[in-house]
Amino acid sequence: MEKYYLAVDIGASSGRHMLGHIENGKMELEEIWRFENGMKDHDGSLCWDLEALFREIKTGIRWCKELGKVPVSMGIDTWAVDYVLLDEKDRVLGKTYGYRDSRTEGMDKEVYKIIPEDQLYGRTGIQKQSFNTIYQLMAVKKNNPEHLKRARTFLMLPDYFHFLLTGEKRSEYTNATSTQLVNAAANDWDRELIRRLGYPEDIFLPLSQPGTAVGNFKEEIEKEVGFSCQIVLPATHDTGSAVMAVPYGGDHSLYISSGTWSLMGIESRNAICTEESRQRNFTNEGGYEYRYRYLKNIMGLWMIQSVRRELEHTYSFAELCSMAAKSSGFPSRVDVNDHAFLAPPSMIRAIRKMCAQTRQRVPETPGELAAVVYESLSDSYRETVREIEGLTGRVYDTICIVGGGSNADYLNRLTAEKSHKKVLAGPAEATAIGNLVAQMIKNGEFDSLEAARRCVGQSFSIREYKPE
Repeated sequence: MEKYYLAVDIGASSGRHMLGHIENGKMELEEIWRFENGMKDHDGSLCWDLEALFREIKTGIRWCKELGKVPVSMGIDTWAVDYVLLDEKDRVLGKTYGYRDSRTEGMDKEVYKIIPEDQLYGRTGIQKQSFNTIYQLMAVKKNNPEHLKRARTFLMLPDYFHFLLTGEKRSEYTNATSTQLVNAAANDWDRELIRRLGYPEDIFLPLSQPGTAVGNFKEEIEKEVGFSCQIVLPATHDTGSAVMAVPYGGDHSLYISSGTWSLMGIESRNAICTEESRQRNFTNEGGYEYRYRYLKNIMGLWMIQSVRRELEHTYSFAELCSMAAKSSGFPSRVDVNDHAFLAPPSMIRAIRKMCAQTRQRVPETPGELAAVVYESLSDSYRETVREIEGLTGRVYDTICIVGGGSNADYLNRLTAEKSHKKVLAGPAEATAIGNLVAQMIKNGEFDSLEAARRCVGQSFSIREYKPE
């Protein structure tokens, strides 16, 4: 009888339930449920619909029963930084804001009144992003202080969903580091920093590593879905899970976890919290077995996703890639990390405006728009490679691209050409695979992350691109 494991991988635009098992030494995947997600406008604020998400989580779990493939364990991963505050009766306080909401504007200055930016980076190693949890909580302190006073528990979103399923509260380490409130040297909450900021210290639970067993389904959940199984923490930050699925890691390779965001970096045993690292906006996110994900957040495929949505999904991503290739001579480029592209009312207008402001040709056709995005992204990748090699003093010969963006053939070719590195693309379902890997290691399917990665490399199609 096959032993199944369930990964619930929820991204900013969609979620899916992936069943995995080992068959003849290879990992087999099966998508059994998919649903849409997105921030909703709630009285002028961008928020997540937690009730709707939890309904979808339970629906996908029920499908396991319908298919006769009941998992021995499951785990949930999501994007980073967003959270809930629970009161004494475990009710969510206030709105569940999305990271693209504008309420954090100016909150960085409020934080830096208490601790200078360079000192904050030296303690946490986390790059400045206006939406980091540290700034979100400052917005609560300034605008809704009663929520902090009433709060009894702080949970990141996957931790909250695990709690709803089991009744047990755990704070998973990899996602916690994205708050910018975890000390990089201690691998634990920086409680002195938390006190200085005026956030209630006792709401932050002890941190748990991926592979930790949370508990089994509550009785009411078991009745609703038709079975019970164990919740095992994956790396609940989706990038943390994706990096666990990089098939060819090691000292000579970089990775790009390519999706809505492009997370480009290396795996490091030590956090790099130097001033130069801060100036170049690199981050030290926590990873499995305290392997730091030393990386840079790059705007990523959010731009082309937004363009496609504005074009009413007339073209597939593959078609947009092909159209971009045919428009490869289009000369204009933009800084993909410019704040103008974070949450514009219209991405197409934002791209055109930036090109006009910088006195470049304004893209008119879908192919020209796609060319600007892909060419600009690959330029950013090339620059990031140079920065990483300069900051680490090492030369890397390979870039492993995992996630949905690994299917972007044109972008992969550009990345190889501009970086002068070999590019290995795949697997596309890296986040779900990494989620499953943490569970499988816990259950003895693999004896190490290295063994799991070898299996991933043998189980899924990996495409190679060489610089010309």
